[in-house]
Amino acid sequence: MKKRFFIYFSYKGTAYHGWQIQPNGISVQEVLTKALCTILRTELELTGAGRTDTGVHAKLMVAHFDLSVELLTEFDLVEKLNSFLPNDIAVFKIVEVQADAHARFDAVSRRYEYHIVTRKNVFVNELASRSFNPLDFEAMNKAASILKEYRDFTSFSKLHTDVKTNNCLITHAEWTQTNDEWIFTIQADRFLRNMVRAIVGTLFEVGRHKMSIEDFRTVIESKNRCKAGTSVSAHGLYLVNIEYPKEIFKIDIQV
Repeated sequence: MKKRFFIYFSYKGTAYHGWQIQPNGISVQEVLTKALCTILRTELELTGAGRTDTGVHAKLMVAHFDLSVELLTEFDLVEKLNSFLPNDIAVFKIVEVQADAHARFDAVSRRYEYHIVTRKNVFVNELASRSFNPLDFEAMNKAASILKEYRDFTSFSKLHTDVKTNNCLITHAEWTQTNDEWIFTIQADRFLRNMVRAIVGTLFEVGRHKMSIEDFRTVIESKNRCKAGTSVSAHGLYLVNIEYPKEIFKIDIQV
């Protein structure tokens, strides 16, 4: 009988063409799947909680897999995987879940961060974007708070995607400062492709006083991607958390 497991892990996305397996580039899914298959000596498939684009990082990502053979103890498997995997992928935990649990469809919320620095910092070139212009973060936070009033975010979605709806429930959107770094944190039940990077790019327009807060509202209501700002670069973006209902787990867990 097969058992289903959730695997929790992180990765620095610089060297990868995103999470999902690609025909012409190395992906996190490919590397992690190969490691699991090699160590467990069986074929299996990993289904991720979502997809991240080329260069995007994950402080916490989740995927599920089914296994029909007896699994090694969690501690042993996690340690073996981390010894086998490259330095830019790290596994935290593997837990058994209900047989029909799904890493993507059962997620109730996801949280992203976008990191920027306002002056040159050679130690974060691949981990944060640099803003070369002064930004009004107070105005950007006022605009960000408007996001929670809306559901349809077509204006911030990549065009011609195969989703059935562009509706999302945003529960948190805020800029905060940590030393020389500014971090935009946004949480929602789901995200559209390119959504966070498009929102941040549009907030930059507000921060540079090229767009008013009311203009930002108009962009959302237009449901037109062409009205929004340019998407910011991928390397400042992090998936930082995914939440699931407790009942899908065989035991209570903390990650």
